[in-house]
Amino acid sequence: MTRERIAGEVVFDVERGARIGIDEAVFCAGKSAAQIAHILDGAQERDEGLLLTRLDAKTYEALPERHREAIDYCEVSRTGFYGPVRAVSVRGAVAIVAAGTSDAPVAREAERTLRHAGVEANFICDVGVAGIWRLTDRLEEIRRHPVVIAVAGMDAALASVLGGLVQSSMICVPTSVGYGAAEGGRTALNAMLASCAPGLVVCNIDNGYGAASAALRMIGSFAAMAADAKRRP
Repeated sequence: MTRERIAGEVVFDVERGARIGIDEAVFCAGKSAAQIAHILDGAQERDEGLLLTRLDAKTYEALPERHREAIDYCEVSRTGFYGPVRAVSVRGAVAIVAAGTSDAPVAREAERTLRHAGVEANFICDVGVAGIWRLTDRLEEIRRHPVVIAVAGMDAALASVLGGLVQSSMICVPTSVGYGAAEGGRTALNAMLASCAPGLVVCNIDNGYGAASAALRMIGSFAAMAADAKRRP
């Protein structure tokens, strides 16, 4: 594939952060190493950092060495931080609660997305309702966070249980974890959508990035409201 053809296929949204408060991330699944390298070349020219999502190890290894050396790569979440990363500016706002260790890759994607934006989340893993004591032992800790991201597969009962116990804004992520009847996350998705706990926000299956982006919008709205309140006489 020629450099000119690659350039014609990639139009990066450099002003997204200014418009909506969330920078464009690079969804790497389906992109060739050459296409990703072209995007990274542009970021390097602008001296900007980028969040790379769904970057599998094979594609990462196929990138030019100069780019690999500039990437903080996490194989579990399949994410990469390219170039400069924002310093942490928000702590204590978000808890990421994963039902099982098998849900950790999706939960870690949410955690890494937040961290790239300067938000340090509290990560709580393996507190699924099959051992309800694991969750109740951490409940007071979870309640201290204004935003909670609940990540669960199988029957996704964690979302309803947490939704009935905490006041926080709840963002729920169904995962594709589970046996046959779990249907690759469809059962978890439907369970979260059908939850009797009111006010749950539900993301797409395995979409940790989307959950983190929703949390960033909430945090941005909280900050804007607080700033507006200070300006009022």
